[in-house]
Amino acid sequence: MCGIVGYVGTEQAAPILLAGLSKLEYRGYDSAGIAIRNEDTGDITVVKAKGRLKILSEKTNDGRAVPGTCGIGHTRWATHGEPSENNAHPHCTDDKSVVLVHNGIIENYQELKDKLIKSGYAFYSQTDTEIAVKLVDYYYRKTGTPLEAISRAMLRIRGSYAFGIMFHDHPGKIFAARKDSPLIIGKSQTGCLIASDVPAILDKTRNVYYIGNHEIAELSQDEVHFYNIDREEIQKEQVEIKWDAESAEKGGYEHFMLKEIHEQPRAVRDTIGAYVKDGKIDLSETGLTDEKLQEIERIYIVACGSAYHVGMVGKYVIEELADIPVEVDLASEFRYRNPKLVKNSLVVIVSQSGETADSLAALRLAKERKIPVLGIVNVVGSSIARESDYILYTYAGPEISVATTKAYSTQLIAMYLLAIQAAKVKDVIAEWDRMAAQMYHERVQIKPYVREVLEWMRQQGIHLGVATASYRTLFEPCLRRNGVFEYFEAVTETSEVERGKGFPDIYIKAAEKMNCLPEQCLVFEDITKGIEAARTGGFRTVAVYDPAAQAEWEENTKKADYHIVKFKELLEPSSFLNRL
Repeated sequence: MCGIVGYVGTEQAAPILLAGLSKLEYRGYDSAGIAIRNEDTGDITVVKAKGRLKILSEKTNDGRAVPGTCGIGHTRWATHGEPSENNAHPHCTDDKSVVLVHNGIIENYQELKDKLIKSGYAFYSQTDTEIAVKLVDYYYRKTGTPLEAISRAMLRIRGSYAFGIMFHDHPGKIFAARKDSPLIIGKSQTGCLIASDVPAILDKTRNVYYIGNHEIAELSQDEVHFYNIDREEIQKEQVEIKWDAESAEKGGYEHFMLKEIHEQPRAVRDTIGAYVKDGKIDLSETGLTDEKLQEIERIYIVACGSAYHVGMVGKYVIEELADIPVEVDLASEFRYRNPKLVKNSLVVIVSQSGETADSLAALRLAKERKIPVLGIVNVVGSSIARESDYILYTYAGPEISVATTKAYSTQLIAMYLLAIQAAKVKDVIAEWDRMAAQMYHERVQIKPYVREVLEWMRQQGIHLGVATASYRTLFEPCLRRNGVFEYFEAVTETSEVERGKGFPDIYIKAAEKMNCLPEQCLVFEDITKGIEAARTGGFRTVAVYDPAAQAEWEENTKKADYHIVKFKELLEPSSFLNRL
């Protein structure tokens, strides 16, 4: 895979392109290049460098050496042709009348190259991309219009592609086209952008358009127009990206993989929180109603790479909990085995990006067979999200590391949510309840020194209560088995209040049971959401360290009034409890 960026507007383009490429370097780092149009002279300058992006940055003085407000850039992972400056993008015609960057693979490039050579074109690189730029030029010379040249080229090209294109005769414009390779269009206050992935443009805008297969975009400083392959203008809905720019940065970690490992608890909680309301799973936002779920008699899970392994786990989970037969297929094989899709079945497509080509092809086959599709994806507005009948978003945020971490974890959670809800509507949830009860009854342990702390508090005359999101059938046997239930004079669960634990209601209810005012209470919590809710209700809070919520620990210590790593600290003479 490769990374593409483009910008046209009022700012200098080169620094913007280099900054965007730095966010896409995970997509390719064997070479990089930019093409910038100087609006004063009309010249297009192409600068390339073999190796990491920093070499290109040094070569261009961080972009300052290449003036111009319109440009395209590329970071490469080689497919055709070795890493070199000649093979690096952007590619162009000899007179730079057309300049192009490309992500994807052109399958019939040799056939097209032979025909172009017969038409008088010479080639300087070993890439399939150079065929694309010269094919566009071939049709541009025949038609005189960029849209028609691009659409005709798209009809001739077999394979996958995302293109960013500049024409010398059309200043202040960038054209983009796509088939099966990711590409987004952004609109900022100073101009318009293209990128292979959201992180590349997050520092400029959160307002994006998703360009579909066989579609073309024309970008200028102030506006974007979209066209189908027949050059008919079409309308696109703008989507707001909810991620913040910091989420696409390392945030003090040595590398993205380490950061994303530590982000897993938050990502899992966010995904659960999106579909669990007041202790109950609610999949209504997906479009998959309980009535439709109840009718499902077989599930086909289709995915690639790590998502395929999610599917393998999902098979066991769904079959065990919901008693629905499940088949799992690699997306690359699904079409070719001519699957026999039965009536009242559901195809589940799992993809982090929502743009996986083989998974998209499997989705379209399912829809041709009139079988409904549930997409489990992380990227809002992606192709799989748009084309699925139902969509279950995971909330992992941007995943930069090639080795997946939090995306995998949130996809697993999605499988559990689907399995549990299916079990519920099919009246087989009782078995899951038994398993959960067994876990709480036999395995869950209290933290060290909790019992000693509770005994000390009781001796001091401190009122003690429990406020929990768990069901009483689960937590009470657990507390009794660990010998601490008797310490609590008030036990409150979320079923007793209107709103769940993200709100202060449950803490207020617990305080009322103990005949205490919020300002007279201390709330011990290990998650940010709980600390924030308690503080909203007027309670003082103590952040308690828990390995499962390690990613939130620093934030918890800032928001809570006090914090402890171990309960043993509360028994020390220097403990804050002795000062209250």
